[in-house]
Amino acid sequence: MKKLRKFLVFLAPLLLVPSLQANEAFPARELFPKVPTIELEELYSKRNDVMIFDVRSTYEYNTLHIKNSRHLGLDDPDFVSTLQQLRENEARPLVFYCNGHTCKKSYQAAQKAQKSGIDKVYAYDAGIFTWVKAYPDEAVLLGKSPVEPSRLISGETLEAHMLTPGAFGERIGVDTIVLDIRDAIQKNSINLFPMRQHSVPLDNAKLKSYVDKAVRENKTLLIYDAVGKQVRWLQYYLEDEGLKNYFFMKGGAKAFLNY
Repeated sequence: MKKLRKFLVFLAPLLLVPSLQANEAFPARELFPKVPTIELEELYSKRNDVMIFDVRSTYEYNTLHIKNSRHLGLDDPDFVSTLQQLRENEARPLVFYCNGHTCKKSYQAAQKAQKSGIDKVYAYDAGIFTWVKAYPDEAVLLGKSPVEPSRLISGETLEAHMLTPGAFGERIGVDTIVLDIRDAIQKNSINLFPMRQHSVPLDNAKLKSYVDKAVRENKTLLIYDAVGKQVRWLQYYLEDEGLKNYFFMKGGAKAFLNY
């Protein structure tokens, strides 16, 4: 009996490993127990039999998305009504995705649809980056497909272009162009660098003139957003344009105001 108890004590941690690994990989799953999920390989095999929705921001979707997916932002005021109207003539399952793993938007979108009486909804919670690495032919980057996985920007590359709020402010000079890419609500009439910055929407077409000027005049672009999250998507456009001299404010305007 003692040997049996020792064996069970030894075995118990091993039996828990798969569960622990699943929770570590997808920590938000336990927060949304009623939201069914769909795995990477299954979504790929059923991609023509389901409707896939990207629930991130428009800019994120325009930068990188699953081929043939539709954009429907989680915060869109017509989110529910759009799905309800769609469901009237569309019986296929609905799959929602975002950036994956630690991002909660895919679960929130599925839950929102469920509470509105919409059936057959799923969260693809592995996210866009896992998809691109596995199926680059079924992904779109800046309007082009397939996507070369090596073009995915690593956390290290992003970090190399980050400056602390203090260093960002000290870097401003005659050889720089400062861009505030926050939206109107986020700005709330507060300009961090009056008379020294340009307010530009997060829109590549509207940003292009500043990018071209930075290249032409050999100036450095200094860019900040609200909390330092949207700049990671802007980096794809800057790199695609061949720009090397650019930096973002780590933590965005919120970090600067708390500096």
